[in-house]
Amino acid sequence: MRYIRDMHGYGAAPPVAAWPNGARIAVQIVVNYEEGGENCVLHGDAASEAFLSEIVGAQPWAGQRHWNMESIYEYGARAGFWRLHRLLTERDIPVTVYGVATALQRSPAQVAAMQEAGWEIASHGLKWVEHKDMDRETERASIAEAIRLHTAVTGERPRGWYTGRCSENTVDLIAEEGGFAYVSDSYADDLPYWHAHGGRQQLVVPYTLDTNDMRFATAQGFNSGQQFFDYLKDTFDLLYAEGAAGQPKMMNIGLHCRLAGRPGRAMALARFLDYVRSHDQVWLARRIEIAEHWAKTHPPQANDNRPSCLAENEFVDRFGGVFEHSEWIARRAHAGELGAANDTAIGLHAALAGVFRAATEEERLGVLNAHPDLAGKLALAKRLTESSTHEQASAGLDALTDAERARFTTLNDNYVSTFGFPFIMAVKGRSKDEILAAFESRIANDRETEFDTACRQVERIALLRLRDMLPA
Repeated sequence: MRYIRDMHGYGAAPPVAAWPNGARIAVQIVVNYEEGGENCVLHGDAASEAFLSEIVGAQPWAGQRHWNMESIYEYGARAGFWRLHRLLTERDIPVTVYGVATALQRSPAQVAAMQEAGWEIASHGLKWVEHKDMDRETERASIAEAIRLHTAVTGERPRGWYTGRCSENTVDLIAEEGGFAYVSDSYADDLPYWHAHGGRQQLVVPYTLDTNDMRFATAQGFNSGQQFFDYLKDTFDLLYAEGAAGQPKMMNIGLHCRLAGRPGRAMALARFLDYVRSHDQVWLARRIEIAEHWAKTHPPQANDNRPSCLAENEFVDRFGGVFEHSEWIARRAHAGELGAANDTAIGLHAALAGVFRAATEEERLGVLNAHPDLAGKLALAKRLTESSTHEQASAGLDALTDAERARFTTLNDNYVSTFGFPFIMAVKGRSKDEILAAFESRIANDRETEFDTACRQVERIALLRLRDMLPA
């Protein structure tokens, strides 16, 4: 059973971003241009807008205009945009606009100003409305119309996409459309990543909702410009420090003309941008430039051979011997929940070991008995599995003296007669003396203790084998 969410991502060792000129951080400013594209009965919508305004807790008014809400959005177009435009252009800050197509259509002067400033205008959808209840074909048609209208209004087809109020299908639909350098409907990482769908690899440049002025319009959000500044500064400082330690990341700052365009908030934004400008090794970039850099520096890799993507028989052929002669463990793991988190050695070991631990005592005893004696008769007859052969050889058990072999034989016989299963130890990296010492120590255990010890060693052997087969 495939678990389609990716809870692992880049793990503990993300790729080195290699931002231009050795920058420690990529800082990206987004101006969301939604004014004139929001829910409004004048736009043919069923109710008024109720999202992201000064009216906290607003509710949609079915069939009615909400004059106060409309005027708040109008402030963003009439005043807030121009304040942000002056603030950003005076500091020569690169900007990406998330432009709602119908909003851009209703604001020709603002679009001209964006273009004159060299801002990237990415698509923010056709209308600033919820998409969660749209079926796939309705949303697909909305995407196509947004592209058409955006191109007609700006003269250029958008290369970036962010719906914002998206559905579970949005990212896949953008991948299927095939014409976008990036999509940003994700908050899953501090770095871009590739999303595989329908035989295509779509670049995702994640966005964020925390370093975002939308928190001025939400419960437990920012109450003052100083709070906004402090949060942005703390975020920048930590990411800048991580970049200095060799792990550069990306910082997104999301702005809305009707929110950050208000004077008290714009002052906080100005202080933060000046703070950023006071640092060297900062790459201020548009999102399209980040996307192009990532695609060049970290192009997509084929991933169909990942464990979670394998058919059952392929999975069992590859991993059925990780637990010695016990392919049933691999079959049960494949029938369970496998996802991207299980595509590493640690992740797949967790899935396989979980099956082993949940098995009956009789089944686990069968796994113990599937393991060969150390330096025993099977080794002499060269009938060990390839993995066991390499493991025993790594500890020098294939080159024992006659006295050492006799000692191992005696210990093996005594151990099996005492416990009813062979002595099992993960011998990779261990010496003969360490193995003999463990042998002589463990034979004094009671059976329950030794059964548990042997099971833990079986799991350890499986992990070491997986580490030879998969990335960490």
